[in-house]
Amino acid sequence: MHTTGVATAYDRWAPIYDLVFGNVFAGGRREAIDAAERVGGAILEIGIGTGISLPLYRADSQVYGVDISDAMLDKARERVERLGLTSVREIARMDAEDLQYGDETFDVAVAQYVITAVPDPEKAMDELVRVTRPGGEIIITTRVGAGHGMRGKIEKALMPLTTRLGFRTDFPWARYENWASRNPQALLLEQRPLAPLGHFSLVRYRKLAGKPA
Repeated sequence: MHTTGVATAYDRWAPIYDLVFGNVFAGGRREAIDAAERVGGAILEIGIGTGISLPLYRADSQVYGVDISDAMLDKARERVERLGLTSVREIARMDAEDLQYGDETFDVAVAQYVITAVPDPEKAMDELVRVTRPGGEIIITTRVGAGHGMRGKIEKALMPLTTRLGFRTDFPWARYENWASRNPQALLLEQRPLAPLGHFSLVRYRKLAGKPA
């Protein structure tokens, strides 16, 4: 996977994204946003896509949304204008692996169904930690692959196809564990399977004070 290819894939998804993924991920979106708003303050959401999650935020939230796909961002901006979403402070084109925000800018960083879609997931998570203030949270809804067994074999076999579509099926929890072991500022608070099948999870980290190792 590479950044240009991912952007192109999601440009193609833009006209039908809400139809295909709207209901499928609705519950996870709601839970991630509820978790973010319990922390409050300035909220960054990477991979904002068509802005499908934006109407779920309270009017008094402070939401900054970024994405790599211009076609998705056009949809998001149109949604913000059409619905008059006062919670949205900025919609910008940005690479999740190279966020153009300063250190400790946000109280919460949210990544909904996007970590497995970026070329370097660990680098994107490093960026989420970097731009979050100490005491803030990183909230992720993510596919969690089986890593073994029949389901794991199927996920690996599907990778050539799903990579072209812009996401990974083979992404075991061990990748999060390995990443966190190298990032002592990221304290795991929660990892909870989401309905209906538990193939996706809500994952929450708190950013601890101190410099990265």
